[in-house]
Amino acid sequence: MARAVLTRDEYLDRWQTLHGGYDPRGSKLVGPWLTVVHAVARPFARAGVPPDVVTLLGLVVSALVVQLCWLGGRWVVLAAVVVGVSGLLDSIDGAVAVMTDRVTRWGAVLDSVVDRVSDALYLLAFWLVGAPAWVCVVAGVLLFTQEYARARAAASGMDDVGVVTIGERPTRVIVVAMFLLGAGIYPASASGWATAGAAASLTIAVVALGQLLVVVRRRLS
Repeated sequence: MARAVLTRDEYLDRWQTLHGGYDPRGSKLVGPWLTVVHAVARPFARAGVPPDVVTLLGLVVSALVVQLCWLGGRWVVLAAVVVGVSGLLDSIDGAVAVMTDRVTRWGAVLDSVVDRVSDALYLLAFWLVGAPAWVCVVAGVLLFTQEYARARAAASGMDDVGVVTIGERPTRVIVVAMFLLGAGIYPASASGWATAGAAASLTIAVVALGQLLVVVRRRLS
């Protein structure tokens, strides 16, 4: 028997409550993205699929990106598509948890760990296609620092996400997918596309970390 699930507005209200009162409807990026996520998550929620299963499925899909990039050539086009699927699964697990009232602290920890592993796998994919290792490593360090700073701010008393930076998860997924797609379509210049993608990831990470730290300092001073 199919489960009853939250409507879009009910889901957005619940999401707002779980994120310290931040209203996603006020964002031109987050609101539309969550609307898509809600629509895709509904079948999973109605079927009673456990959120943790969706989370782990997203990790498996992210690992497939690395395998496809290791093969190189036109396989990288498929890798770009798989990145989009993995990014969507990353949001669907939380949506399923919210829509079926199965939000747990363990699920939040598992989701965060899988997100960080997936981010590292994306950067590894750039390296396999030809990006310099140091650019990928620095981008990864800054990205991890941003998420660590947000977690520490929450532990220190900040009761919401602080600020939606330009480097949130949907942006990172879009950047990786876009540059891997270019590398797959133009294999002769694949390393250039991968380098540009890694550099874009690095630049976004720098700006996003700065945005977050400014807000955290203001809120916790």
